[in-house]
Amino acid sequence: MEQTVQGILVVNTETIPGMMITETLGVVSGSTVRAKHLGKDIFAGLKNIVGGELSQYTELLQESREEAVGRMVADAMSRGANAVVNVRFATSAITAGAAELFAYGTAVKAE
Repeated sequence: MEQTVQGILVVNTETIPGMMITETLGVVSGSTVRAKHLGKDIFAGLKNIVGGELSQYTELLQESREEAVGRMVADAMSRGANAVVNVRFATSAITAGAAELFAYGTAVKAE
């Protein structure tokens, strides 16, 4: 995974090909907690009977990833980073019907 978010290079590797990490600025993170929508949950239950992708949940997860990464990048920007390396994602259940998506990595300056 390599992408640029708000001018910050975000990669899931420990290094950036063709660049040298000149300074490590610490672990940065971003998270979001999302709850299921009752209407989507009913539709997902019906879809579960016949099988197939639960596209409403796929969209919800994609939105959650984008929001968590955006918050992680904002954390990196506040530290003066121009890249985040070794990016990872984690999820956890917060309560029935709600989950947290957590993005974290190491903020760096790279040339």
